[in-house]
Amino acid sequence: MEIIVEKIEIPENCNIIFGMSHFIKTIEDLYEILVNSVPDIKFGLAFNEASGPCLVRKEGTDTELMEIAVENQRRIGAGHTFLIILRNAFPINVLPAIKNCREVANIYCATANPVQVIVAKSEQGKGVLGIIDGNSPKGIELDTDITARKDFLRKIGYKR
Repeated sequence: MEIIVEKIEIPENCNIIFGMSHFIKTIEDLYEILVNSVPDIKFGLAFNEASGPCLVRKEGTDTELMEIAVENQRRIGAGHTFLIILRNAFPINVLPAIKNCREVANIYCATANPVQVIVAKSEQGKGVLGIIDGNSPKGIELDTDITARKDFLRKIGYKR
Protein backbone atom coordinates (compact mmCIF):
# COMPACT_ATOMS: atom_id res chain seq x y z
CA MET A 1 0.00 0.00 0.00
CA GLU A 2 1.18 3.50 -0.83
CA ILE A 3 0.23 6.77 0.90
CA ILE A 4 -0.09 9.81 -1.39
CA VAL A 5 -0.71 13.47 -0.58
CA GLU A 6 -2.76 15.26 -3.26
CA LYS A 7 -3.28 19.02 -3.19
CA ILE A 8 -6.70 20.28 -4.25
CA GLU A 9 -6.22 23.16 -6.68
CA ILE A 10 -8.64 25.91 -5.64
CA PRO A 11 -9.12 28.91 -7.94
CA GLU A 12 -8.86 32.39 -6.46
CA ASN A 13 -12.04 33.63 -4.72
CA CYS A 14 -13.50 30.12 -4.60
CA ASN A 15 -14.48 27.67 -1.88
CA ILE A 16 -14.69 23.90 -2.06
CA ILE A 17 -16.72 21.10 -0.56
CA PHE A 18 -15.08 17.68 -0.66
CA GLY A 19 -17.05 14.63 0.36
CA MET A 20 -18.06 11.01 -0.17
CA SER A 21 -21.24 9.61 -1.60
CA HIS A 22 -22.41 6.18 -2.72
CA PHE A 23 -24.49 6.34 -5.89
CA ILE A 24 -24.36 7.69 -9.46
CA LYS A 25 -27.54 9.69 -8.72
CA THR A 26 -25.37 11.98 -6.55
CA ILE A 27 -24.17 14.07 -9.48
CA GLU A 28 -27.68 15.14 -10.47
CA ASP A 29 -28.98 15.55 -6.92
CA LEU A 30 -26.06 17.77 -5.89
CA TYR A 31 -26.52 19.86 -9.04
CA GLU A 32 -30.19 20.44 -8.15
CA ILE A 33 -29.35 21.25 -4.52
CA LEU A 34 -26.78 23.84 -5.57
CA VAL A 35 -28.83 25.65 -8.22
CA ASN A 36 -31.86 25.74 -5.91
CA SER A 37 -29.91 27.07 -2.92
CA VAL A 38 -28.25 30.24 -4.26
CA PRO A 39 -29.43 32.37 -7.20
CA ASP A 40 -26.77 32.73 -9.93
CA ILE A 41 -24.42 30.29 -8.19
CA LYS A 42 -21.31 29.39 -10.18
CA PHE A 43 -19.87 25.95 -9.55
CA GLY A 44 -18.16 22.90 -10.94
CA LEU A 45 -18.90 19.44 -9.56
CA ALA A 46 -17.05 16.18 -10.19
CA PHE A 47 -17.92 12.73 -8.82
CA ASN A 48 -15.65 9.68 -9.04
CA GLU A 49 -17.67 6.62 -9.89
CA ALA A 50 -16.44 3.49 -8.04
CA SER A 51 -17.96 0.67 -10.11
CA GLY A 52 -19.05 -0.08 -13.67
CA PRO A 53 -17.21 2.19 -16.11
CA CYS A 54 -15.58 4.13 -13.19
CA LEU A 55 -15.89 7.52 -14.86
CA VAL A 56 -15.38 10.99 -13.44
CA ARG A 57 -18.92 12.37 -13.72
CA LYS A 58 -19.32 16.16 -14.04
CA GLU A 59 -21.94 18.88 -13.73
CA GLY A 60 -22.02 22.58 -13.06
CA THR A 61 -22.89 26.06 -14.17
CA ASP A 62 -19.32 27.20 -14.97
CA THR A 63 -17.20 25.34 -17.53
CA GLU A 64 -13.87 26.45 -16.04
CA LEU A 65 -14.84 25.32 -12.53
CA MET A 66 -16.12 22.00 -13.90
CA GLU A 67 -12.79 21.37 -15.65
CA ILE A 68 -10.82 22.20 -12.48
CA ALA A 69 -13.06 19.92 -10.38
CA VAL A 70 -12.58 17.07 -12.89
CA GLU A 71 -8.79 17.48 -12.97
CA ASN A 72 -8.61 17.48 -9.15
CA GLN A 73 -10.78 14.37 -8.94
CA ARG A 74 -8.72 12.56 -11.60
CA ARG A 75 -5.58 13.17 -9.53
CA ILE A 76 -7.21 12.21 -6.21
CA GLY A 77 -8.72 9.13 -7.85
CA ALA A 78 -10.69 7.91 -4.82
CA GLY A 79 -13.95 6.17 -5.66
CA HIS A 80 -17.27 7.68 -4.62
CA THR A 81 -15.74 11.05 -3.70
CA PHE A 82 -17.10 14.33 -4.97
CA LEU A 83 -15.64 17.81 -5.24
CA ILE A 84 -17.65 21.00 -5.57
CA ILE A 85 -15.87 24.24 -6.42
CA LEU A 86 -18.02 27.28 -5.58
CA ARG A 87 -17.93 30.87 -6.83
CA ASN A 88 -20.56 33.50 -5.86
CA ALA A 89 -21.55 31.34 -2.90
CA PHE A 90 -20.09 29.95 0.30
CA PRO A 91 -20.30 26.47 1.83
CA ILE A 92 -22.46 27.86 4.65
CA ASN A 93 -25.12 28.64 2.00
CA VAL A 94 -25.37 25.06 0.71
CA LEU A 95 -23.87 22.69 3.27
CA PRO A 96 -27.06 21.84 5.21
CA ALA A 97 -28.82 20.80 1.99
CA ILE A 98 -25.80 18.80 0.82
CA LYS A 99 -25.59 16.99 4.17
CA ASN A 100 -29.29 16.09 3.80
CA CYS A 101 -28.76 14.58 0.35
CA ARG A 102 -29.65 10.88 0.67
CA GLU A 103 -26.52 9.73 -1.15
CA VAL A 104 -23.97 11.83 0.77
CA ALA A 105 -22.14 9.70 3.33
CA ASN A 106 -19.48 12.16 4.55
CA ILE A 107 -18.19 15.69 4.17
CA TYR A 108 -14.41 15.85 4.56
CA CYS A 109 -14.14 19.63 4.34
CA ALA A 110 -15.82 22.86 3.27
CA THR A 111 -13.24 25.62 2.94
CA ALA A 112 -11.30 28.19 0.95
CA ASN A 113 -8.07 27.17 2.70
CA PRO A 114 -5.34 25.17 1.00
CA VAL A 115 -6.32 21.48 1.19
CA GLN A 116 -4.29 18.31 0.97
CA VAL A 117 -6.04 14.94 0.63
CA ILE A 118 -4.28 11.98 2.23
CA VAL A 119 -4.90 9.05 -0.13
CA ALA A 120 -4.14 5.35 0.28
CA LYS A 121 -3.44 3.47 -2.95
CA SER A 122 -3.81 -0.32 -3.08
CA GLU A 123 -4.11 -2.90 -5.86
CA GLN A 124 -7.90 -2.29 -5.83
CA GLY A 125 -7.83 1.48 -6.10
CA LYS A 126 -7.58 4.64 -4.00
CA GLY A 127 -9.35 5.76 -0.83
CA VAL A 128 -9.32 8.90 1.30
CA LEU A 129 -7.70 8.53 4.72
CA GLY A 130 -8.32 12.17 5.64
CA ILE A 131 -7.61 15.75 4.72
CA ILE A 132 -5.40 18.60 5.88
CA ASP A 133 -7.45 21.82 5.84
CA GLY A 134 -5.35 24.98 6.12
CA ASN A 135 -2.57 25.40 8.65
CA SER A 136 -1.95 24.39 12.27
CA PRO A 137 -2.84 26.87 15.06
CA LYS A 138 -0.16 29.43 15.87
CA GLY A 139 -1.50 30.64 19.22
CA ILE A 140 -4.51 31.10 21.47
CA GLU A 141 -7.21 33.71 20.88
CA LEU A 142 -6.74 36.91 22.91
CA ASP A 143 -9.39 39.50 23.78
CA THR A 144 -8.36 41.59 20.75
CA ASP A 145 -8.76 38.51 18.53
CA ILE A 146 -12.25 37.89 19.95
CA THR A 147 -13.26 41.46 19.15
CA ALA A 148 -11.81 41.18 15.62
CA ARG A 149 -13.68 37.87 15.03
CA LYS A 150 -16.99 39.33 16.19
CA ASP A 151 -16.49 42.49 14.12
CA PHE A 152 -15.66 40.44 11.02
CA LEU A 153 -18.81 38.29 11.30
CA ARG A 154 -20.95 41.41 11.56
CA LYS A 155 -19.12 43.14 8.72
CA ILE A 156 -19.88 40.28 6.31
CA GLY A 157 -23.50 40.04 7.48
CA TYR A 158 -23.47 36.68 9.28
CA LYS A 159 -24.19 38.19 12.70
CA ARG A 160 -26.16 41.24 13.77
